[in-house]
Amino acid sequence: MDQNQTVADAPPVARSAIRKVSTRLVPFVALMFFINYLDRTAIGFAAPNGMNEDLALSAAQFGFASGVFFIGYILLEVPSNLALHKFGARRWLSRIMVSWGIVALLFTWVQNFEQLVVLRFLLGVAEAGFFPGAILFLSLWVPAQYRGRILMLFYLAQPLTTVIGAPLAGWLIQQHGAFGLEGWRFMFLGVAIPAIVVGVIAWFYLKDKPADAKWLTRDEQVWLTDALQKETSATQKKEHGHVSARFAFKSGRVWVLSFIYFGFIYGLYALAFFLPTIIEGFQSQTGQTFDTLQKGLITAIPYLPAAIVMYFWSRDASKRGLKTWHIAGPAIAGAISIPLALFAGSPAATIAVITITACAIFAALPNFWTLPTRFLTGAAAAAGVALINTIGNLAGFSAPFVTGAVHDWTGGYEVPMFIVGFVMLVSAVLMVLLARSNRINPVTVDETATPTAAATGAAGTDAAATDAPAVDAAALRAAADPKGDAR
Repeated sequence: MDQNQTVADAPPVARSAIRKVSTRLVPFVALMFFINYLDRTAIGFAAPNGMNEDLALSAAQFGFASGVFFIGYILLEVPSNLALHKFGARRWLSRIMVSWGIVALLFTWVQNFEQLVVLRFLLGVAEAGFFPGAILFLSLWVPAQYRGRILMLFYLAQPLTTVIGAPLAGWLIQQHGAFGLEGWRFMFLGVAIPAIVVGVIAWFYLKDKPADAKWLTRDEQVWLTDALQKETSATQKKEHGHVSARFAFKSGRVWVLSFIYFGFIYGLYALAFFLPTIIEGFQSQTGQTFDTLQKGLITAIPYLPAAIVMYFWSRDASKRGLKTWHIAGPAIAGAISIPLALFAGSPAATIAVITITACAIFAALPNFWTLPTRFLTGAAAAAGVALINTIGNLAGFSAPFVTGAVHDWTGGYEVPMFIVGFVMLVSAVLMVLLARSNRINPVTVDETATPTAAATGAAGTDAAATDAPAVDAAALRAAADPKGDAR
């Protein structure tokens, strides 16, 4: 399972196009993801800082409320991604973001367990389709061999959400009494408003395809459009023209990738929802008392190294070509480390082991998401990416619920963490087996040739200029078709 061509091997027009996409488009989508992940995990910061006590929640009730988010999320993932494929990412991602921001705002005034469950369910409904839509959107802006780099830059937002978001959440919680609200309620208010604001901005900032991006030169637009069209055609030929949503549902490769992703997400959400609670236990273990800001800073510790490791691990995959061990190796490391965290003997050792787990999970995820679009295009890509995320996010429901329920049953976190380790080990085994099938190798497309449209006097001109060669105009028209498979 190799993908050998890198950005360094590309022609100048390709390097400049990829660089511009990396700097102009990816940071904004990453900001959207940052807000998305902060809003969905804010309940984890609120729980030990007054919410569980004020709403009289048991560990199992908190776990259920945390996980019920994923029921509505899962039900609407595939329909939402198909809608994005039909209507365009700009409209659909903006709509999703404003919708979840409004629901997130209502958490400020939640009064009991029942209301909390309803709002978490509605938040899942509102957010459905955002993550797979963002992955699909970015994947359709650059050819396959450059997607690892693009998705890595996008995925940096997730660990940085905790690095920045955990102390931010702690600071907001400390503002007890602001607007007459308890600290945890003010925190919900503070993280909801940015979703609405950025969602409105996204409507005007995002572009659906390279041909619409005025910040690309004419040659860059043509190169990206032509390279993407060639790759789409080659993939469809390899897969015998299967581009329908039905093909994604019938694909064994899609289902195996779904179960691999399930393991990573199981580990990710077990950490996200229960790490603040585990840190709360450090106080009785050490006799120290931490304020909410200190707890937020401790929570953030594993995620800064995770962001650094993810960057260099993805960079290595880009240089060497993506290998099986770039995904399976981190899964094994996570499977071994996460149960050991509870036997580390001290808070510092516990955090160190959890840091290894976080590094393992985040190292694998950007590389993993380059795989589906190796063999899926058009509606099949929209449905397949959403289906993988849907099955994976069943772990988003089961991980916090099972962890909370087993904790209540056993009185500790030892057994729940061994369950997490086992699930991640299964992901590693499935990844090795899938790679050995040789059915997820990328198509070979010659993208080294310079586009035929000369740059002379063309930079900054309309993408549909009449003096463009026919082949380039055809490529741009194909990309502009909102229902075409090139999207």
